[in-house]
Amino acid sequence: MPAVTVSDITVLPRVETPDPALTSERAVRSVTSAPSGFEGEGFPVRRAFAGVDMRDLDPFIHMDQMGEVEYAPGEPVGTPWHPHRGFETVTYMLDGIMEHQDSNGGGGVISNGDTQWMTAGSGLLHIETPPEHLVVSGGLFHGIQLWVNLPRALKWAEPRYQDIRGGDSALLSTPDGGSLIRVIAGSVAGHNGPGSTHTPITLVHATVSPGAEMVLPWQPDYNALVYVLAGQGTVGNERRAIRKGQLAVFGPGDTLRTAAATSQPQAEPNLEVLVLGGRPIREPIAMAGPFVMNTRAEVVQAFEDFQAGKLGTIPAVHGAPTELRESN
Repeated sequence: MPAVTVSDITVLPRVETPDPALTSERAVRSVTSAPSGFEGEGFPVRRAFAGVDMRDLDPFIHMDQMGEVEYAPGEPVGTPWHPHRGFETVTYMLDGIMEHQDSNGGGGVISNGDTQWMTAGSGLLHIETPPEHLVVSGGLFHGIQLWVNLPRALKWAEPRYQDIRGGDSALLSTPDGGSLIRVIAGSVAGHNGPGSTHTPITLVHATVSPGAEMVLPWQPDYNALVYVLAGQGTVGNERRAIRKGQLAVFGPGDTLRTAAATSQPQAEPNLEVLVLGGRPIREPIAMAGPFVMNTRAEVVQAFEDFQAGKLGTIPAVHGAPTELRESN
């Protein structure tokens, strides 16, 4: 799980441990395990938010951990062309390569530590696939796709695409150098990530060394979630156990605590976590397949607009599948 690493963590800006006398630590509200499934044309995923109340997730809608899977030659798969409206998709690649193309002209290739941020807004079509050379050779594939809701006032925003290089993330460390903190979007201790968001959120990928602890200041008006990508450890001051494929939901407060177990699985030397939170939108949600709107009538209209070709035109790609599926 390379993502973005540094040769000398001691040179990075430090996130000072918040003073417990001046802050309120968030307690753990729940820990849930992500069930496994398949997405797109058949790649394995863990459904990170399964079983969690949408009110605790707001403004997030859905998150898949894609892989971690080692493909044999000819096995890598992606998604067919499909529509979206009413939200943003965030694809963060840890290992492997993914290509993006959409009907609004957005597109790019992301690999270790890169992020592609697509605002569907009023609607578009897109496709995500491994490049042809990776299909031929096979290889490791591991990433995250997150759906971020848009408030009613922004659901009809113009679509846009952001190609965020891993090296552009703000890189920080804890005072003891035991944790590498990558800020992809939002802000941690005054350090801003490169992602431009319509909905106010913070998105962080942190690597916590065995036996180390990470305490982050966190926006008090944001919700707070920690998802374990690899390894094992604890969350909260109560030291609630957590491991790969589990999601912790936190209650109110303005600091978050995560600690790595001293002993880690042989294939996963560190605790790898995705820390995310945002300002709740608190609006009605009507969701069906690739559309996230406020009312059922708006969802029906989105399907009708897609069928009428109003969400864009697929660029000429010979042999590309075009059927509508419930894809990321």
